[in-house]
Amino acid sequence: MRNFKYILLVAFFLMFVVGQSQTNSQDSVNTYKKRVLESTEIDFLSSYYAQDGDNAAVTGGIGTEELTDVTGTVIVAIPLNDDDVLTIDAGISAYTSASSSNVNPFDGENAADPFVASSGASSADNWANMTASYSHSSDSRNDIVSAKISVSNEYDYFSLGFGGSYTKLFNEKNTEVSINANAYLDTWKLIYPSELRPFVQGRGGLSNALFTGNTISGNANYSPMFTAINDKNRNSYSVGFGFSQILSKKLQGSLILDFVQQDGLLSTPFQRVYFSDIEDSFIQNFHLAEAIEKLPESRFKIAIGGRLNYYINEIFVLRTYYRYYTDDWGIQSHTANLELPIKISDKFTIYPSYRFYNQTAADYFAFYNQHVSTNEFYTSDYDLSKYIANQYGLGVTYTDIFTNFHIWKLGLKSINLKYNKYDRDTGLNASIVSAGVSFVMD
Repeated sequence: MRNFKYILLVAFFLMFVVGQSQTNSQDSVNTYKKRVLESTEIDFLSSYYAQDGDNAAVTGGIGTEELTDVTGTVIVAIPLNDDDVLTIDAGISAYTSASSSNVNPFDGENAADPFVASSGASSADNWANMTASYSHSSDSRNDIVSAKISVSNEYDYFSLGFGGSYTKLFNEKNTEVSINANAYLDTWKLIYPSELRPFVQGRGGLSNALFTGNTISGNANYSPMFTAINDKNRNSYSVGFGFSQILSKKLQGSLILDFVQQDGLLSTPFQRVYFSDIEDSFIQNFHLAEAIEKLPESRFKIAIGGRLNYYINEIFVLRTYYRYYTDDWGIQSHTANLELPIKISDKFTIYPSYRFYNQTAADYFAFYNQHVSTNEFYTSDYDLSKYIANQYGLGVTYTDIFTNFHIWKLGLKSINLKYNKYDRDTGLNASIVSAGVSFVMD
């Protein structure tokens, strides 16, 4: 949608104008006000993620999806004065991926095989991100304006993002409405499957050393449908609206509506595709790519969701969430989440949770070797397939009510630990352990 960018600009403009007018009107109010944030707060977060499966998009819908990822994040919230808060969020993750290692399956000691990891450079990488956000609250604390900028980088991707939001509370703070807008300007480093690189203009084709040094079985006249990509950019624009209402002493509800427009290179350059009407070519046990994933250069997404939280008693709180999603690639999905925090003492709370998710397949998805070469678009990425997923979680929180425990000038605020188990009916399964420690600076 061409008009979506204009909607985004209008949203940014409205947030600025309304937020500025509200701030100016409140500046003349001379009343006692509590600081938005009393002291600097620091959060240390970490997680360990591991997954496995047999439908890797890098190898066209078959092959190992084994991956591990370790992430560390530090979030520092700094009160600049009574009304303003600066937050710095910096994180880094290191991962190893048997799937992405097979971008080049021919540089390892083992025979090339989609179910065996290669030991090449693409088998591991680091991702780094930093986000700075600034928020200003009016004297009445009924108006909050925020802005943020972010940058992230990994070996094949760079992203620059910026955004802002405006929140209004009224009805004695029982009602809250908000609008937010964000834009992400991303750039790919174009990395292709290794067997396609010789077909970039001037690199020799079948006379390249990869083919002269290995025997091609099956169709020896290997001739992929491959043209180098010119557009390296992917831009994403989003606008979101929120409404929250305290319905009673025990019940709170909220509604969320999000619109997202993406333009540019929306496919992944190193994900292979195979066609049923083209004779297969192999080196060792590896099926040579017949094309790379090709998807439309535009995607429009809509998501609408709602939350209901019910305070049962001093021990139990019920938290529920539902979201419906649809896009113009043919995917529709439903998400339902249930969490039941159980306060077992003044300091300890445990919270079991369950999440259900299902989606239809994108119009351009087909299984391994099921596309035909006359298709305009094609992918065998199972993230775009039809599937059902279940996630089970259990967490525990320790709260140091009076921040009695200290490390240097940092008083302990809370400790969180959570485990989640994720299963798809396609065979993908994953586990994640996450931990967080929050401190308040004296």
